[in-house]
Amino acid sequence: MKSSVLPNPLMQITPRPDQVFVRGEGAYLFDEAGRRYLDWVQGWAVNGLGHSPAVVAAALAHQATQLINPGPAFYNQPALDLAAWLAAHSGFDQVFFANSGAEANEGAIKLARKWGRLHKGGASEIITFTNGFHGRTLATMAATGKPGWDTLFAPAVPGFVKATYNDLDSVRALIGPHTVAVMLEPIQGEAGVIPANTAFLQGLRSLCDEHALLLIVDEVQTGCGRTGSLFAHSAAGIAPDIMTLGKGIGGGVPLSALLAREAVCCFEYGDQGGTYCGNPLMCAAGLAVMQRIGEPGFLEHLNVMSAQMASGLRALSARFGLGEVRGRGMLLALVLSAPVGPDIVQRARDEGLLLNSPRPNLLRFMPALNTMPAEIEEGLVLLASVLAGLS
Repeated sequence: MKSSVLPNPLMQITPRPDQVFVRGEGAYLFDEAGRRYLDWVQGWAVNGLGHSPAVVAAALAHQATQLINPGPAFYNQPALDLAAWLAAHSGFDQVFFANSGAEANEGAIKLARKWGRLHKGGASEIITFTNGFHGRTLATMAATGKPGWDTLFAPAVPGFVKATYNDLDSVRALIGPHTVAVMLEPIQGEAGVIPANTAFLQGLRSLCDEHALLLIVDEVQTGCGRTGSLFAHSAAGIAPDIMTLGKGIGGGVPLSALLAREAVCCFEYGDQGGTYCGNPLMCAAGLAVMQRIGEPGFLEHLNVMSAQMASGLRALSARFGLGEVRGRGMLLALVLSAPVGPDIVQRARDEGLLLNSPRPNLLRFMPALNTMPAEIEEGLVLLASVLAGLS
C-alpha cells in the first residue's frame, strides 16, 4: 500500500510499515485501503483528544481566517490567552512557546545556564539521568541518557552528567561548584514508562533547595493530562523551577512550551526566539486542547479508563505469564517475558491495533485521553489474540 510516487522521496529516518494513513477519527486511523486501526500510539502521546478532534479542527479553521503568523516580535491574542491559561493552572509565572519538545528542553537548558551565569558564579553543569530522554537536538541528546547517544554525533555538547534514576545519593554525589540544575522526566517514557517515586521527587526538591540548584521537569510526554493529573509532578506535591511541555499540548499540531518561575526568568532580548514560536494558529489549537482537558470530569473519566486498561493488562499478564504493568493515566507499559516487542507490534498491526515497543521486552500504551470503555475492551481483545498467537 505504499504511495504510487516512486522512488519514495521521504528521508529514511525510521522503519515505516507499508500502510499509508489517510484519515483519523478519535481512537482510530484509516489507511488508503479503508482499513480501520485502533490507535494506542496516537502520534507518540501527541493526540490527547484523539485524531482530528472537533474542538481542534474548529479552532484551527477559525484562526486560519483571522491571523496565522504575525511574527514572534508582536503580541497575538491566542498566545496571550494560552499563556494565561497555563500560568493560572500550573503555578509558573512566564511561558515561552516553541514548536517541539526538544526545542522547549533546549530552551530550559539555555535558561538554566543563563541563570547560573548571572546568579551562581557561572555554574552551567546539569545533572540528568541514565535512560532519560529529552530530545534530538545536539544539546538535548547530550542531556539524554540513552546509551550510545553521547557518541552518535560526536563531539557531544559538554556540561551534562548522569545520575541514577530514583537514587538520591547518586544525585548528591554529582553536585559540585559547577552544578546549576537537575533535569528529569517524572516518568521516563522511552526507558519503558518508569515512574520517579514520590520520595525521590520530594528529595530532589529539597536537595536543589539545599544547594541553590534549579529543578527542571521535562513533562513533554507526561504533561497535559497524560498521567491522570494536569502535570505529573503535581502528584508528588513538588514545585519545580522550570517545566517543559510538548506532544499533548497541541493535540496533534506542532506546539510546545517552556514555563518558569519569575525568579528564574533571566532571558534578555535576543537570547531566545524562533520564527514560528507562539504563532496564533498553533496557540489557538493548544488553548482548545487545554480547555477541554481542564473541563470538569475530564481527568476523572481518564482515570476510570486507566484503571480499566491497567486491570485488563494485568489480566493478560497473568494469563500469558508476562511481567508487571506500570505507569499512570494513559501512559502504561506491559513488561514482556522475552524480547518480542517488535514482533508483537507487527502482528498487532496486522490485526488492526497500533502499538509501540520502545524496548524489545516491553509494550507502551498511549491511547487518546478521552478513550471509551468499548475501545479499551476492543484493544485488550486484539492484544490477547496476538499474544495467544505467539505461544
